[in-house]
Amino acid sequence: MEHVDLLISATWVLPVEPHAQVLAEHAVAIAQGRIQAILPTAQALQRLQPVQHIERPGHVLLPGLVNAHTAAATSLLRGAVEAHALPHWLARMERLQQRWIDAEFVRDGTELALADMVRSGTTCCADVHPYPEIVAQCVAQARMRACIGLPVHASSNAWADSPDEALDRGLRLRDEYRADPMISTALAPQGTLEDAMLARLQRIADELELTLVVSMAQDTPITLQRLERLGMLTPLLLLAQPSQLSGAELELAGQAGISVAHCPHANLKLRMGVCAVTELLGSGVNVALGSGAPAASHSLDLFAEMRTAALLANGLASPQAPTLTPHDWLKIATLNGARALGLDNDIGSLRPGKWADLCCVDLQHVASQPVYDPAAHLLYALGRDQVSDVWVAGRALLEQGRLTQLDSDDLRTRARRWRERIADASHS
Repeated sequence: MEHVDLLISATWVLPVEPHAQVLAEHAVAIAQGRIQAILPTAQALQRLQPVQHIERPGHVLLPGLVNAHTAAATSLLRGAVEAHALPHWLARMERLQQRWIDAEFVRDGTELALADMVRSGTTCCADVHPYPEIVAQCVAQARMRACIGLPVHASSNAWADSPDEALDRGLRLRDEYRADPMISTALAPQGTLEDAMLARLQRIADELELTLVVSMAQDTPITLQRLERLGMLTPLLLLAQPSQLSGAELELAGQAGISVAHCPHANLKLRMGVCAVTELLGSGVNVALGSGAPAASHSLDLFAEMRTAALLANGLASPQAPTLTPHDWLKIATLNGARALGLDNDIGSLRPGKWADLCCVDLQHVASQPVYDPAAHLLYALGRDQVSDVWVAGRALLEQGRLTQLDSDDLRTRARRWRERIADASHS
């Protein structure tokens, strides 16, 4: 018999690749952190000798979700500034961050957010925030996977005094982790940078094959026309939190083959408009899902983001428009996110050779009965409390609802201390 480290069997397996496939009574075999085989459970037990066999009857097993855009540390500011229109929210949030953001804040906020994401089935996130070296350390300690944005700010902040200093520090961090299979990096221009710096970032992105993350959630968002003029509309571009794009912009984005991180909760709360997912996909744009900054959206739950995005798309679509299926949305939340970060050869679907980044969802709850289509249940009838298990590179980060790498009690204590400090200061 063939030896494997871990065998996970479930009532349903949704591999995402091939598209729309539902495998009943199947198992995923894992060796050295990677998927070795996916086969019927009965056959797996005859062929394989696992060190550990985890059985999850009534559960669905699928790739871990990929949060393609967030600022994890701002989880400590959820509710500190109620989200109004984008300019007002940004101004008030900027004042708060200038006062409180330091290495301790980023560490405590990032660890809190990572626990939140793992508990809701996310195995990989793309984070953009000052002190990226602290974010990388937190991700490594939590045994999660992340693409760390290297922020290049137009103005000075607590982390760097100039765009040049920020870029130098970011590239040193990139070199430090370049051989780490769990942590990748991306360039992340912030604020109103000059054309020369943006063009420099594009040259570096091309040379190092790095994703370039450009957020539209800022006072003066960079236009697609400017990006095209600077040669930045390439498949390496990840455009975060766009709202409605014009027909000409859709054509530009599709021709360039860019990716978009759709963050429905943050966009709706900040009154930024609604991203036209169906039109983007039809134009050839790779659409992924993100939560945006939890300080804006309050949420890091990608299943909830996926449901909101699907309902918005259905509500805005014309009767003649094609309908996105539950399997389409699962692909958006997994494989498309991996593709946006340049990680689709390694994660985003259950395929032999890829890293064993998986989540398992319990569909035995009364609210999930009966189950005709597990993919539809994941999209429309799931609560985050039904995520039972999460593995990254075959290591359990969530085991029957219990975090294995992060201490929930300690995280709650630290979050409470930050709330008291920030609230007391605002009332003084």
